[in-house]
Amino acid sequence: MPRNLHAAAHECLLTADIDSKLKQARALDAEWRAGRLHCAPVALPDVSEPGRPSRPELVPPSQVPQRRIGTPEGHAALIHAVAHIEFNAINLACDAAWRFQGLPEAYYADWLRVAAEEAHHFTLLRDRLRALGYDYGDFAAHDGLWELARKTADDPLRRMALVPRVMEARGLDVTPGMMKRFARIGDQETVAILEVILRDEVGHVEAGTRWFRHLCRERGLDPEKHYFELLEAAFGERMRCPLHKAARRQAGFSETELQRLEAMCKD
Repeated sequence: MPRNLHAAAHECLLTADIDSKLKQARALDAEWRAGRLHCAPVALPDVSEPGRPSRPELVPPSQVPQRRIGTPEGHAALIHAVAHIEFNAINLACDAAWRFQGLPEAYYADWLRVAAEEAHHFTLLRDRLRALGYDYGDFAAHDGLWELARKTADDPLRRMALVPRVMEARGLDVTPGMMKRFARIGDQETVAILEVILRDEVGHVEAGTRWFRHLCRERGLDPEKHYFELLEAAFGERMRCPLHKAARRQAGFSETELQRLEAMCKD
């Protein structure tokens, strides 16, 4: 008998053991594709904190140590920072799948696929860390992504606007620069992993764009106008640049959106 999709995603979100969470995230997508999940609405306890291991230590962003990539520790710390983002992204995808019920089935297909891809990304990065003599949890990290999940827990439209179309889109912008930094120290293995992540993350941001616009249409809102209203309310009138405009175009950003974002760039 098919399992309830929302309950299965909720269970994955609350799982603290890393290997179990990875297995569940991959299984969610496979089960959905095989027709073994259904998405009937179901009452579930709210989640303020996702399941996660006791390490890494979570500290405010300003307290995450800055290390030089030219040192072995700094090299591993940057990989760890990306791995931490990917681990949080598994939780974000599961949260999007259980929390926002009553949406089209295609919405859940997107976010279960995202959960599985984020699990794959995390696995690649953790394996790379281990090859360098480190592991996930060895460095402090911050909780900024999940804090934004808390702030958008009341509305799927706000979630789509501010998580995929801001935070994950920022990942599109910074990944090419990280690839260059790893290439300069001869770490082509990590460059290859980041190429996979960049390719997949374009699709994740595109899914956010698509569902944001869908929800705007349902509510009679102008997507571009409302996006910038939400952006300003959440982050102010400044934007980190440069933008990876080619990737953002693939992810559904319009030319006028890109122009407006560039106009918000910090000096």
